[in-house]
Amino acid sequence: RSCLFTLPVRGSEGLYMVNGPPSFTESTAFQRDSGKNCKAVAFSKDGSLFAWCNGEKVNIVNVTNAELLRSFDLPKTVCLEFSPKNNVLATWQAYTTAKDGTAGVPNLQLHEVKTGKCLKSFIQKKMQNWCPCWADDESICAWNVNNEVHFFENNNFSTIANKLHLQKVNDFVLSPGAQPTKVAVYVPGSKGAPSFVRLYQYPNFNGPQSALANKSFFKADKVTMLWNKKATAVLVIASTEVDKTGASYYGEQTLHYIATNGESVVVQLPKNGPIYDVVWNPNSVEFCAVYGFMPAKATVFNLKCDPVFDFGTGPRNAAYYSPHGHILVLAGFGNLRGQMEVWDVKNYKLISKPVASDSTYFAWCPDGEHIVTATCAPRLRVNNGYKIWHYTGSVLHSYEVPSNEEMWQVFWQPSLDGVFPAKAVKYQAVPSELPSAEPKPAQAYRPPALRNKPATSSKLHEDEPPQNMKPPGSGDKPLSKTALKNQRKHEAKKAAKQEAKADAQQEPAQSPASQNTPRSTVPAVTSGDPEVDKKIKNLKKKLKAIEQLKEQAAAGKQLEKNQLEKIQKETALLQELEDLELGL
Repeated sequence: RSCLFTLPVRGSEGLYMVNGPPSFTESTAFQRDSGKNCKAVAFSKDGSLFAWCNGEKVNIVNVTNAELLRSFDLPKTVCLEFSPKNNVLATWQAYTTAKDGTAGVPNLQLHEVKTGKCLKSFIQKKMQNWCPCWADDESICAWNVNNEVHFFENNNFSTIANKLHLQKVNDFVLSPGAQPTKVAVYVPGSKGAPSFVRLYQYPNFNGPQSALANKSFFKADKVTMLWNKKATAVLVIASTEVDKTGASYYGEQTLHYIATNGESVVVQLPKNGPIYDVVWNPNSVEFCAVYGFMPAKATVFNLKCDPVFDFGTGPRNAAYYSPHGHILVLAGFGNLRGQMEVWDVKNYKLISKPVASDSTYFAWCPDGEHIVTATCAPRLRVNNGYKIWHYTGSVLHSYEVPSNEEMWQVFWQPSLDGVFPAKAVKYQAVPSELPSAEPKPAQAYRPPALRNKPATSSKLHEDEPPQNMKPPGSGDKPLSKTALKNQRKHEAKKAAKQEAKADAQQEPAQSPASQNTPRSTVPAVTSGDPEVDKKIKNLKKKLKAIEQLKEQAAAGKQLEKNQLEKIQKETALLQELEDLELGL
């Protein structure tokens, strides 16, 4: 084909295919389905097959020549998915009980693509996690039945080959890539017991001791588990519905790293606030987190969970690595204005800063060069349409639906890894027929009294600049957790000693006459902010008290429970003190 890709567009104008770069014309091979009832569409993983339900039938076509391969009489289908090697098409319809209240008919079907035969029907009441999960080679297929994970082998659905039985498995994710398949499972906590995520290697499921890794935590009403591509580690975002401190209406989130070698750690995020997004680099050795109260921070971490590069702060809530992992886009969509920052990952240099206002969707093209952004209903009912960009910031194609119509979905035809080789990163914007999409800068409101006076710039906050977090000359070997801890303790002690020294020198130097002058005239190290100084003073007081308690414990004194709790807080207090002093 002359064009690289097709993009299906689904909306009130029906379902049609647009040829991707370089032509951007409607595909003539695929006949537009003009019905307004197209609820579900899906590509096979390799992009060769396409299925959709138009409210009458579920159809499967060969994408290259749009030849109809199969048709199923399932008019109410709302979800579709192909198995990784195109052997099975899974369909889901909303579950309904019979009029007399007896159980309804099975609503989840697995069809053999080659023959059209129904391999298995299940009752699956919830739409969430409706689809069974396959290993990439289809050797196993798994799904959650009444809090147990059932495994079938080689698409033989007549016998259950294995079960993973834990007290209440809420969610599970199979690892990507080749055998052996690993399984990450999440069990929510109950009656004071913590929630936990465990990693197993299929089929070794005999009790906790057979697990590859285990991480338990409180504060989790739901979790998101993300495998890296090489299946060596999982990132777990644990969220609570409500933030008990009242600091955020997003609830509270924590980020955990769990490796298949048994290591696990809480990822320390240097700014408080929600975690908006976490993504693995396809190279599997780094991940990026976007977090913290606005303006949000974005940081890349290595597998030791040490920061490698900090992008500073900005209006952003999402991150997207290109398929080859050589470019990272940080973006602010939803309630933000659609600013994007396109970064060269290898050199951590900014390539472009395009703006895609009102976007509800973003996706990289499998070629690692092009991007689609879209404004779709029902999230936004006005200005629906999509834009195709080159990552250097040029808009190559733009389509807006007529004002009385809606667009519900647009997405790239997928392709398998390795089809498109990675290309060198460009910085120069590629040529385009279309003007660049520079939105008019919004004018800040100015009260009438100030309107004819020169503008003074006043920002609510200063954005932090990006910075490389690798210590110079350190190579790739960052300090271990203990070494960091000791370094911090050492620095805190050193600072305390220097202060004590300074105090000692100041005392005798004061003449009797100046005894009554306020303490502030002494050139003590201050932050200029009395509030911060007060906090530093209090922290030092607490640390001194902890020091005394430790001496008492060393002398053999039995400490109370609350005193032991105080000692446990030492590292957190040292960290807080260090942060405050660095802010000086």
